[in-house]
Amino acid sequence: MTAHILMLLLLAFALGDSGSAGRRLWHQVPQHRGRLCSLGTCQTHRLPEIIYWLNDFLIGVFPATPLSWLFLFSAIQLAWFLQLDPSLGLMEKIKELLPDWCGQHHRLRGVLAAALFASCLWGALIFTLHVALRLLLSYHGWLFESHEAMSSPTKTWLALVRIFSGRHPVLFSYQRSLPRQPVPSVQDTVRKYLESVRPVLSDEDFDWTAVLAQEFLKLQASLLQWYLWLKSWWASNYVSDWWEEFVYLRSRNSLMVNSNYYMMDFLYVTPTPLQAARAGNAVHALLLYRHRLNRQEIPPNLLMGMRPLCSAQYEKIFNTTRVPGVQKDYIRHLQDSRHVAVFHRGRFFRVDTHSQNDLLSPRALEQQFQRILDDPSPACPHEEHLAALTAAPRGMWAQVRKSLKTRAAHALEAVEGAAFFVSLDAEPAGLTREDPAASLDAYAHALLAGRGHDRWFDKSFTLIVFSNGKLGLSLEHSWADCPITGHMWEFTLATECFQLGYSADGHCKGRPDPTLPQPQRLQWDLPEQIHPSISLALRGARTLSSNIDCHVFPFSHFGKSFIKRCHLSSDSFIQMALQLAHFRDRGQFCLTYESAMTRLYLEGRTETVRSCTREACNFVRAMEDKEKTDPQCLALFRVAVEKHQALLKAAMCGQGVDRHLFALYIVSRFLHMQSPFLAQVHSEQWQLSTSQIPVQQMHLFDVHNYPDYVSSGGGFGPADDHGYGVSYIFMGDDMITFHISSKKSSTKTDSHRLGQHIEDALLDVASLFQAGQRLKRRFRGLGEEDSGHRHGFISSKTVDSKETTTSTTHNPFQ
Repeated sequence: MTAHILMLLLLAFALGDSGSAGRRLWHQVPQHRGRLCSLGTCQTHRLPEIIYWLNDFLIGVFPATPLSWLFLFSAIQLAWFLQLDPSLGLMEKIKELLPDWCGQHHRLRGVLAAALFASCLWGALIFTLHVALRLLLSYHGWLFESHEAMSSPTKTWLALVRIFSGRHPVLFSYQRSLPRQPVPSVQDTVRKYLESVRPVLSDEDFDWTAVLAQEFLKLQASLLQWYLWLKSWWASNYVSDWWEEFVYLRSRNSLMVNSNYYMMDFLYVTPTPLQAARAGNAVHALLLYRHRLNRQEIPPNLLMGMRPLCSAQYEKIFNTTRVPGVQKDYIRHLQDSRHVAVFHRGRFFRVDTHSQNDLLSPRALEQQFQRILDDPSPACPHEEHLAALTAAPRGMWAQVRKSLKTRAAHALEAVEGAAFFVSLDAEPAGLTREDPAASLDAYAHALLAGRGHDRWFDKSFTLIVFSNGKLGLSLEHSWADCPITGHMWEFTLATECFQLGYSADGHCKGRPDPTLPQPQRLQWDLPEQIHPSISLALRGARTLSSNIDCHVFPFSHFGKSFIKRCHLSSDSFIQMALQLAHFRDRGQFCLTYESAMTRLYLEGRTETVRSCTREACNFVRAMEDKEKTDPQCLALFRVAVEKHQALLKAAMCGQGVDRHLFALYIVSRFLHMQSPFLAQVHSEQWQLSTSQIPVQQMHLFDVHNYPDYVSSGGGFGPADDHGYGVSYIFMGDDMITFHISSKKSSTKTDSHRLGQHIEDALLDVASLFQAGQRLKRRFRGLGEEDSGHRHGFISSKTVDSKETTTSTTHNPFQ
């Protein structure tokens, strides 16, 4: 008994300090042949296989560490020295199975037996920790409780999670402990679905839909649900792999506008007007992020600071390309890549990002980009428009790519095998003082579609650097969702501006390296038979690009701080205002898609929040009814917000509607079963598609003293030909930036018209509160003569893109 108590005490101490021990052990691993990494001077080389293996091993045993095994082995040896047997005779049996080496090395056999027993016991304890943590993380009661008044079970749960979570986890530490996404009850899902469509269907259409739903529950639901339940037991996630395959990879439409999305730079400041310098710092910052990702130096995402989220999507940020196929695309991910592909004035270049062992400095990268900008050589015939093929329908691009792979394999591999794609645009972009509204709209359009032939839409992301130093990202959507790329983009902006910085003349800090070879110009041997395909793809891309109507406006009358003072969810506040704005725009309600993350579960991606609820419709009708008083409207508004919050939390917990019905539809297709109900659900069109872009790393920015140094978010195309795409981001505490898109070919939509309705709706909703009435009166008093001032376009620090000075490049935190 004494031996068992002694061993358990030592083991508890070892596991209790496992995080810090593991962190020390990891940093003692010789991962560099050069100096250790520091911002701006990171010197790294290709990580050897042993480092990746060691990294996976440390993640696999978390929250324990190899040091905890040493503690356990030492405890067993100590007990053995005290003539105590904590193994209850198992070590003696292990010794009997070991070779006796002719009677020699008796003590060695004892040590080996103790080591084997310690390893088995250690593995069993790690497995127990993983199971216990997975069970704890399956509890979601905390999500539905107020943080100011947690129940006793939730407090106990939180304490146990902290005990079992270990210390100093890295990005992928919790992957083995995350629960799998549960399959909801099919009866509950159908009931929620009927509830969600009731506000947008006529009585006759709703009755018909209800009949189809009942037939589905009676005839097919149980069998489809059983197959789905079986999949949930052997697959990491019962829906995410199908979502990636059937929604993204099997889609034959163009990626441009239909699938990709964009992220913007700082709204009001540009750290340097020098295009090559901004590209050098940005590329270096992105590669620093990849370096931290490879070394697991990025902490895991914790919801509300306590609940870990799945990190699987981070694996494919870099070195990733979506390869077209005739029937289905596939995602190609490389373990490493030491170059970027660059496009400028119709020419393609390969720029190495490392010397023999080291990551190139920002100044060296600037030098390489400046060489490309100064290169006077013209584009070869059809080379200039080659990238338009990536914006073509996927089947067409797949056929043409076969010819390219035969005749221009080296150039194609240089682009597809790059860490990411860089486009050095010849035109300026960003907010200008002369026409702030039009300049922001043009900026968004350039990021989303460009000119149709200056982005390689297959790459995981394209870094776009405009001629005046403005930045942006164009991102392919199949491999990850916006919060993942947003996390990377926040790090990039903060690092390149605040940490790397620029010299007084706007160049990257440091000295050029004249010994670097010139960037390699890629040569494309384009066969004659693909020339018509390039021309056809270019016409299609230009048509699609010219049809998209983008509108971006910062709403500066109030922001997150005002909404918090109203004791409301900021996201629900915006969603209800969007319902009011859309009703005023179209005169009717419609199915509304809001993206919610399901990363509480292993390999979770997104779920749909159907924001157009019966409660939201009641609120909107009351706002449009002149006989309703403000208190009556406010009461209905609070009910609608509470309903939205309930739907959002249910979606995050895997209890939404759409992913479950989608998975059931896929099973029915596999089984060749016809389901009119699932077919109707699958054919639904989302006329209002919305998403909030979260700000995840506020510690990287000082929004109180430097509110202009915050990303202005990003946007995406509409999901329906007659619909809108709306995204929004809370910039600090007192501004919200909206990104609206629609198609010019539709006579029912107008992005600018909806933007005005959104602004009016926000002020009208705010006026229901006492503090908001002053805001509305002040706004109405300004008049409508100055749209730029009305939308709050011009900040106190706004500068014309042509007059951007390097004074903004100094670190505001120093």
